[in-house]
Amino acid sequence: MNWTRRQALWAGGSIGAAALLSACGGGENDAPSSPADSAGTPRKGGTLRIGALGRASATTRDPHGTQGNESDYLIIALVYDTLTAPGLKDNTVGRLASGWTPSADLKTWRFTIAKGAAFHDGSPVTADDVVWSLRRLRNTPAGAARLPGIKAENITAAGKDTVVLVSDQPNAELPLLTRLSTFVLKKETPDKQIAGAPGTGPFKLDWFRSGNARLLRNDKWHGGPVHLDAIEVTMFESPQAMANALLGGQIDVASNVGAVAARSAASRKDIQLVRRPNDMAMPVVMRAADGPFADVRVREAMKLVVDREAMVKQVLSGYGTVANDILGTGDPAYAKDIPQRKRDLARAKELLAEAKFDLSKTYELITTEDVPGLAESATLFAGQAREAGIKIKVVKQESGAFYEKTWLKGQLYTNYWGTNDSVVFFASKTMVTGAGQSEAGWSDPQFDAAYRKVIGTADKKARATALRELQKIEHDKSGYLLWGMADGIDLAGSKVRNLPKLPGYGRVQLESVWLER
Repeated sequence: MNWTRRQALWAGGSIGAAALLSACGGGENDAPSSPADSAGTPRKGGTLRIGALGRASATTRDPHGTQGNESDYLIIALVYDTLTAPGLKDNTVGRLASGWTPSADLKTWRFTIAKGAAFHDGSPVTADDVVWSLRRLRNTPAGAARLPGIKAENITAAGKDTVVLVSDQPNAELPLLTRLSTFVLKKETPDKQIAGAPGTGPFKLDWFRSGNARLLRNDKWHGGPVHLDAIEVTMFESPQAMANALLGGQIDVASNVGAVAARSAASRKDIQLVRRPNDMAMPVVMRAADGPFADVRVREAMKLVVDREAMVKQVLSGYGTVANDILGTGDPAYAKDIPQRKRDLARAKELLAEAKFDLSKTYELITTEDVPGLAESATLFAGQAREAGIKIKVVKQESGAFYEKTWLKGQLYTNYWGTNDSVVFFASKTMVTGAGQSEAGWSDPQFDAAYRKVIGTADKKARATALRELQKIEHDKSGYLLWGMADGIDLAGSKVRNLPKLPGYGRVQLESVWLER
């Protein structure tokens, strides 16, 4: 699986304009926890046993490499720090960076390394380490998508504790890019030594075997106290197997286990259900560059065909909400005033006739079983489309084949994203012309102009106006049919306390978790 897609599934999204343009970013770890499991005084000690999805054939150890498993990312995110991370008080807070300041033109950003930040071998983190790591990240095959608008040569050091990033264009949201993939290693670490190389995170690697790992507390972590003695990560190939292990007492947490497992555990008083509303986007992608869905009228018709309420009820078992074809539903500036698109088969048929859409053909909808409900959503949507005369055949692909043959290329396919708190994140990654992950192949000059205005505007009111315009264009024209948002669901044993409730990368910030006796 492509690293950046899975990475984004874990990562948090945007940063609020006011916080982003302030003199420095937050440095505290303020990830929220579930109300039901945060009571009491944290106790130091114990080993947390956590399950995460993955496949033995797809394991990786490189923080900048292809990560096809959630289990891999969980391990990497606990061993290595990114510059910034999701937070509660602000959407983006410091992790390895203690603060950041923009230039007046919003093109140059200076990040300050947190005091006391050190690698697990005791050596201090320097700006040169960060620059080397970010350049290595930028020079990967997907580097342009991982750090959009930032060339490797425009990542430099200013002294021992300041890293300078220069964007190709003004970008008020540049710090959000550093919370997705900017894991820092020691400068000049040879590729053959990357696996097991010392990190800077709250836990250090004890051992790794076939996707499973044991991590030990880093008592000298710069971010504050870590409660657990150790974390043991166990990889599971299916959500149900992971849920069964939790119910059988073999693990303490089943991570991102899905709605089916949530229903199974709902009656168990000894199991905590940690629910993260509005967590995962599950769109249908229609290729806009060419082919049968290139006509905007056809794309609108497809968006009018779907019964969103039925999708949420049947695919997500009610653990989700209806969406409105705009990615970034958790953004504080999400345009809730844009009218909710509803099912209208009569209008859909009119649009298909106007576009001379060929209803005699059968169109393939490619899907995978990467996350619970994804394949089911394709089957249900195909049935709904038939009511408008559109014949759709659902084709399931193995994950590896999907990302090699279909993703970024297919005419019609299902997709999923776990980063949902930044409209601009999706615009920069997937929709603006030339985006590194242009999933629909969509290019629209009006959208591009609105995007440039958004990221280049510091004034809050002017920026909000431009952001609404951006979302309206996306709603009306893009290749995304976003019918719903799935809740993120973790199951935990009764002794687990203070599990984070933030989505994406925030979900793997486990340094504040503790175990009751």
